[in-house]
Amino acid sequence: MRSKKGFTLIELLITLAIMGLLATVTVPLAQLHTQRKNEQILRSALKEIRTAIDQYKRASDEGRIPRNIGASGYPPNLNILVEGVLDQRSPVRLKLFFLRRLPRDPFNSDGSISDEATWGKRAYASEADNPKEGSDVYDVYTTNTNVGLNGIAYRRW
Repeated sequence: MRSKKGFTLIELLITLAIMGLLATVTVPLAQLHTQRKNEQILRSALKEIRTAIDQYKRASDEGRIPRNIGASGYPPNLNILVEGVLDQRSPVRLKLFFLRRLPRDPFNSDGSISDEATWGKRAYASEADNPKEGSDVYDVYTTNTNVGLNGIAYRRW
């Protein structure tokens, strides 16, 4: 009698069942890892932008940035934080820069819009519960409507 080489049907089915079981465990873990990574990027981006907005406001209060009477002193848009503004106290008219580049909202996957357009912007005159854009940028938030792993909506971070 000659021995046959190869796998039996039962061995192949058991192998496929084990692979399927492993896939059902690893896919949710990979999704959770991706969500955690995006949340970490979101936290970092929000902190970076908010710090730059505060630095702009501080420079405005110090008279280093020209401002109109009655204006809040916050930047008119996010791009000005990257483009820079002339320092009014500099004898050689150097520019003040607050960001090297504007971070993109990690939860906004639309590549056709600018980095600034990925963020929701709150004007100084708008309410915290109902943020609206205006003549300045007092705060930024993500436009994603999902809830984070901590149970708080991303828009409220």
